[in-house]
Amino acid sequence: MKVLVTGGGGFLGRHVVERLLARGLEVRVLGRSAQPELEKRGVEIVRGDIADATAVDRAVAGTEAVFHVAAKAGVWGPREEYFSANVLGTRHVLAACVRHGVGRLVYTSTPSVVFTGEAFSGADESLPYGKNWLCPYPETKAQAEREVLAASGHDGLLTCALRPHLIWGVGDPHIVPRLVDRARRGRLRIVGDGTNRVDITHVKNAALAHELAFDALEKGTAAGRAYFLSQGEPVVLWDWINNLLSRLGEPVVKRRISARTAYRAGRALEWIYEKFRLPGEPAMTRFVAVELSKDHWYDISAARRDLGYASEVSTEAGLDELVEDWMS
Repeated sequence: MKVLVTGGGGFLGRHVVERLLARGLEVRVLGRSAQPELEKRGVEIVRGDIADATAVDRAVAGTEAVFHVAAKAGVWGPREEYFSANVLGTRHVLAACVRHGVGRLVYTSTPSVVFTGEAFSGADESLPYGKNWLCPYPETKAQAEREVLAASGHDGLLTCALRPHLIWGVGDPHIVPRLVDRARRGRLRIVGDGTNRVDITHVKNAALAHELAFDALEKGTAAGRAYFLSQGEPVVLWDWINNLLSRLGEPVVKRRISARTAYRAGRALEWIYEKFRLPGEPAMTRFVAVELSKDHWYDISAARRDLGYASEVSTEAGLDELVEDWMS
């Protein structure tokens, strides 16, 4: 059986590829860069951008299932870039799946699709899609998720969406390196009272959930549904960050800023960056101020029930592995 993983050269995508190879499947990857290490493993690489309909069609042709992991993530940038990658790219994948008779599509979404600017404590998938997005990433991912789920059951295609929260682990190119960099430069502040709890998801657990969703779709138990994913045990965000920094030998975060001040600073910085077309991204945005100061953790009972999901890597074991790798 041949399967496609879009974004298979990325952090999560590579772990999904590893699981598929381990079960003996023939794997193809769509990505913008060469992947010599994967090619050595027998993975077929199709070079191309998810926003290029021709490249997507070429990648999907001849496959029986697709894991659509590729996306433009982040909290800053032109909306048209996010729309092109996340919405148009997903539409290209859906169209190609129908055209080539693909039976199963597992879509990598995000809990941010329900973002409203408010806290979430133990909420489940009955939450409606969000509003007051504050940045284009959650808005475009929500639109794409809607279209993926709406396509399930049509033209022989079954789909589901997974919403892993804050993916981390060995090889993480985003969260941990940014935390360490900002800590070293004295640019981190505890936002709010420092007691907010959030979900985190080890990358191996996120990849496991993708494999489980793939199997559940074959049984029909997950079709047309979205699932929150996490370790199943929220952490106090700033305690977890400081524990990680301390174990890595980096400066812990002591200085604080109120949630209201951080939000106002984010709004001002966003205006300045847009007004003067500054490169890079602001040190604070309104979206980040909300995410760093409020509870964001979810009930994963549905994933446990429908997918048979349970963490393979505990938070402590994953942290031990991450610290050992980083220090070496």
